[in-house]
Amino acid sequence: MGVYLVSVTAQDWSQPGEDGYGEVAAALNAELERRGLPPYELPQATREAPGWFEEKVSPSMDGFVALCRTQLTDAELSALLDWSVLVPLALEEEIVLSVGTAYFGEETVVAGAPQVLALAERLANAVELPEDAIPAGENLTLSLWFLEGGAERTARARPGPWAEDRDAAFYVALYLRAAQYSIRYGCPMTYS
Repeated sequence: MGVYLVSVTAQDWSQPGEDGYGEVAAALNAELERRGLPPYELPQATREAPGWFEEKVSPSMDGFVALCRTQLTDAELSALLDWSVLVPLALEEEIVLSVGTAYFGEETVVAGAPQVLALAERLANAVELPEDAIPAGENLTLSLWFLEGGAERTARARPGPWAEDRDAAFYVALYLRAAQYSIRYGCPMTYS
């Protein structure tokens, strides 16, 4: 069990009810229309993904939050961490929807992946994260790389600030890869 950051399929995005995000999708499109923006249509935006994105959120976040506080403003920290749905749209600010989900309660906070990506890239640069050595792609690849020795081996070969707090590095890589995946495949991300 635990909390996972996952990609949302087109079917789940459009499905109403407890197992889907249809109400969130409809409320987001209504708010985008109110702001004079085009709707977000997942089936048209989705490119063929090689599976799905799923990473377990398990290490302590204390070091990551401390890193964020030294590198980001309070507003940027909120933009990076306080969303419940990430979409591949450039949004000037988070959108709060009065639509609850089973996991998030009464409201859903939607953030834009380009903004989250820019913040994660800043953090990656600050800790000299060896992004080219960190896997991307299939389900649990990142989590397993950090848990099963990949990060440790890379730290020996490529030491740096990132290796001093691998839990913090995990979250930098997690938000980086999630935003990249959302943009690359045109899909939302959420916690489950």
